[in-house]
Amino acid sequence: MIGRETQCVDCRQGMGLGVGGGLAQRGTLSETGRPDVVAIAMSPGRRHITKPVCEITHGLRREGIQVSVLVLNAGAGIPEEKGKPARGSKFGLTAREFEQIERHKVALIHLGNVRAHVVSKAKLILSHAAVPAIIACQIPVDFEDFAKEGVPTVVVKPLPDRVETKGYVAAIVSGIVRGQTCPRRKINEIVRHIRRILEEQES
Repeated sequence: MIGRETQCVDCRQGMGLGVGGGLAQRGTLSETGRPDVVAIAMSPGRRHITKPVCEITHGLRREGIQVSVLVLNAGAGIPEEKGKPARGSKFGLTAREFEQIERHKVALIHLGNVRAHVVSKAKLILSHAAVPAIIACQIPVDFEDFAKEGVPTVVVKPLPDRVETKGYVAAIVSGIVRGQTCPRRKINEIVRHIRRILEEQES
């Protein structure tokens, strides 16, 4: 095929925090015409910079991959643990956000630089969304980190009675620094993982 593939994106279901047009604000979804991949971004703020998410999304679309972008309404903080008092902002998703994620074939979850936060946030998302996930983060993590917390992965799986999620970790791409330009090699790595997962689902 010669030329470009046109992609239609419904750019933002709502205005989020206020007047922002197409800006990626909390509680918004830009949905593509074919629900292949959903890129999940934490809420914008001092610590959660959306720049890598926007660059990755643009890079994937240039490769012909259809990508929706979901910016979580409560993406800051960490999930509330049972039996522990709540302090500061708490990470969580609504039933609508889980439904939006499950409409897609693959979830690309962009996280940060604290290992415990990366694992706990991914676990909460996958506990309600039965999708394969690619973890894009700054800190190096491995499949063992997720399996220890009851999250199945393509490499390491918890014992059957210790599985705590519906979805699983299909790939990990670390070294994506918040607020910094995402290296092309990292985008290429994400593209390879997405194509592999989509091909496996079609076969």
